[in-house]
Amino acid sequence: MNEALKELLDVLDLEQIELDIFRGRSPDEHIQRVFGGQVAAQALVAAGRTVQDDRRVHSLHAYFIRPGDPAIPIVYNVERVRDGRSFTTRRVVAIQHGKAIFTMSASFHIEEPGLEHQAAVMPQAAAPEDIAPFHERVREAAGAAGQESPWREWLARQRPLDARYATPVPLEALHDPSLSRPTTNVWFRYEAELPDDPLLHVVLAAYASDFTLVDTVLLAHGQAWGTPNVAGASLDHAMWFHRPFRVDDWMLYAQESPWSGTARGLARGEMFTRSGELAVSVVQEALIRVSQL
Repeated sequence: MNEALKELLDVLDLEQIELDIFRGRSPDEHIQRVFGGQVAAQALVAAGRTVQDDRRVHSLHAYFIRPGDPAIPIVYNVERVRDGRSFTTRRVVAIQHGKAIFTMSASFHIEEPGLEHQAAVMPQAAAPEDIAPFHERVREAAGAAGQESPWREWLARQRPLDARYATPVPLEALHDPSLSRPTTNVWFRYEAELPDDPLLHVVLAAYASDFTLVDTVLLAHGQAWGTPNVAGASLDHAMWFHRPFRVDDWMLYAQESPWSGTARGLARGEMFTRSGELAVSVVQEALIRVSQL
């Protein structure tokens, strides 16, 4: 287990300070605001700690309201909206400086039989073992694109998860515009033998879901984060969890951007197990502003 993953697991271990009130911290961060995937993951931990063990997360819907400050704790207030026979609903508000920075509704469902089908097909992609890790690809691409420290170092630093692009990395498209496309396929896994706790695997999938999704919008236009003319932030995020999965096994995150305009971009993704089973569906809209240099 690398140090970044150890720190992430520690960050996700929230402190309970009162009934249905939790406090979380952020890793030391000097380049950007609090990572959206971290806030979503922590909010899901807070919600899950108020739910019966026989219920599993099946969906979440979230809004990013204000940028998070990594220098101070985040307080998560959980509202017990519903405790039904089959479904449980929780609403979570993340607060900093006395204001909401994030809201999320999450729904939990007991396991029960039903109609089953899968129309989604996992894209063809090179095996993750045959692809260079993200940090190696981005370090080389940042150098070719002329990106200097501290952004180059931040983009290429160690991450909690091992991500491997089976398609171009956005920074590569800056150097070669012919690589621009509105689709991205990324293998990812957490390099550790994780506990069998289903909530933990869902929480870590939520964290990973925000790592590369909006990149797909930028890749369609030959743009990338870390360049001085690109600024943006996640606006909202939705996920549906279809079946059990493990994030310490390789999963393919197939992503596409069907539209962008009016300073916003839409991206959607599907997470497949290595055997091709659809495990998670994701949709996100982001604010993206690109200025002329």
